[in-house]
Amino acid sequence: MQGLDEYIRQGEPQEQERGRAWQTAIGLQEVDGLKTSPYLLETARKHIEGDITIIEAKQLIDSYYKSQTGRKEVEGERTEEADKVSARITELLQEQTFNFSPAQLTSIHRRLFEGIYKFAGRIRDYNITKQEWVLRGETVYYASADTISETLEYDMGQERNFSYEGKSIDEAISHLTRFCANLWQIHAFGEGNTRSTAVFMIKYLKTLGFKVTNDLFATHSWYFRNALVRANYSNLQEGITETTIFLERFFRNMLLGETTPLRNREMHLDWKPEPDAQSAKVDSQSANSALRNDNSAFSLPPKCKNCTLEEIAVLRVIQQNPSATQKFIAIEIGKSERTVKSITARLQEQGILKRVNGKRNGYWEILGNLKR
Repeated sequence: MQGLDEYIRQGEPQEQERGRAWQTAIGLQEVDGLKTSPYLLETARKHIEGDITIIEAKQLIDSYYKSQTGRKEVEGERTEEADKVSARITELLQEQTFNFSPAQLTSIHRRLFEGIYKFAGRIRDYNITKQEWVLRGETVYYASADTISETLEYDMGQERNFSYEGKSIDEAISHLTRFCANLWQIHAFGEGNTRSTAVFMIKYLKTLGFKVTNDLFATHSWYFRNALVRANYSNLQEGITETTIFLERFFRNMLLGETTPLRNREMHLDWKPEPDAQSAKVDSQSANSALRNDNSAFSLPPKCKNCTLEEIAVLRVIQQNPSATQKFIAIEIGKSERTVKSITARLQEQGILKRVNGKRNGYWEILGNLKR
């Protein structure tokens, strides 16, 4: 996000964290075609630099839109919504609390849209359709209004009872993307479903042990929405079936640092592969090259293709901080120190991780081609 990248590249750890949260929050407004104001960016900078708290940032934005200047600037636009919701998403992403339940999803929607939508935090009581560009103007079939609560309870119950223990990363991501697609397809609220789903999933992924990098939500939020649409649309007469392949690309890039190009046009029902394969190859190589230059990129060591979610979470922390103690790793991924000890021991046995110079003054070395 132009104007905030400097904090992520060069800022102190707290500035980087705040900068990423703001980037994600601002980027997510694009799923509904919204743009934030210059005033929002100025306020975000003050918060990132520690001059004001997130509460004060929200208050400044609220006051701005009560003034004549603010009202004049956004006349006929939804900039006010974009600014206020951006600040609220930033606040939610920085909170270290989460409860996996329909009530949590409802709470997220209420906190994001209170004072913006009259129905903020309320399950819709009417059926909806939405024309989608990626579907040539067709709509996804959303949950019927009279089944929303039961469907939410069922889907979350199924996910709650699913164990990721021992699952390969491919199995885990496949399952996560299907759950995310199902949650979004319910479309529990009249508006704001994609932004609420994104915040819910980011916080949920953190409870699974991922220190989620939110950059993709900042730069590819429109792709994220279109991928959700394609994951929930079928037209058997035209040979089209719902597919999570596009959503899986998004999740793999986000969680594993893979560099698959994310192109919206490839999801359109009328899309045909480019006849000039060499041109497509050049585009792909350019995208991969740009990502390889990103110091935050992450890729799995060759021996870790069957690593579990928890093992990859540990490796990500170690990649960023090779001197990390097991206590520090435990705090970062939200697991017990005992669990981390078991994971690091297992990774060492598998030849993926190595401890150099002992426990007290040593550091971790990840074996293979993991990016550092």
